[in-house]
Amino acid sequence: MSGHSKWATIKHKKGALDAKRGKTFTRLIKEITIAAKGGGDPDGNPRLRTAVLAAKAENMPAENIKRAIQRGTGELPGVNYEEISFEGYGPGGVAVIVDVTTDNRNRTVSEIRHTFGKHGGNLGETGSVRFMFSKKGIIAVDKPAATEEQLMDIVLEHGGEDLNDEGDTWEIITDPASYDAVLAAVKAAGIPVAMSEVTMLASTYTKLEGAAANQMIRLLEALEDYDDTQNVYSNFDMDAEQMEQVAG
Repeated sequence: MSGHSKWATIKHKKGALDAKRGKTFTRLIKEITIAAKGGGDPDGNPRLRTAVLAAKAENMPAENIKRAIQRGTGELPGVNYEEISFEGYGPGGVAVIVDVTTDNRNRTVSEIRHTFGKHGGNLGETGSVRFMFSKKGIIAVDKPAATEEQLMDIVLEHGGEDLNDEGDTWEIITDPASYDAVLAAVKAAGIPVAMSEVTMLASTYTKLEGAAANQMIRLLEALEDYDDTQNVYSNFDMDAEQMEQVAG
């Protein structure tokens, strides 16, 4: 499993205890609002459907979801958001992509640049690292929750791409189009999911150790905590034990 996937799983488990719900709701509302510009019906708008499902998974009230959609479609007045994607490098030359949604481009560019520099990284040009990533669905299941045979049957029957043994967890990889069907099949089988998301997976990974690994986690945390950030992707890898210690 990549460092990104390990980190996402750790964040998911911590999130159940941390309750940074206000910030999570804000990010989801921005995503729903932008997605709804492509049409307010989730059944006919895959991006909106994914955003609404993510909001429901976080127990966002239905009225909040409805208002966010109406702001996107123009039925209600709302903020005019702009989507920007930054590419850069973290400690050890790790590739990083940061997707933001902002109402002030100049402020956001300045603050993202500052965050990279403060934590041993630097911004790159558009296209400098994105070629290393492809969009995939990830569904992580703790080992005691299911057998390899159970999960492989689901992968084969519902269009999944791969099933990986990642030590403490099984990791299902899907293409984005099959993600919803595979995730629904896992849940329908009564198998609890440790983490699931549609993300950007890298083709190669950079292993970090010691101080560089710690610095990379601090960079990720700073980027993820920034109010305008929607997603952060990277191709770092490190020992799960060290990651747990730093995240703690």
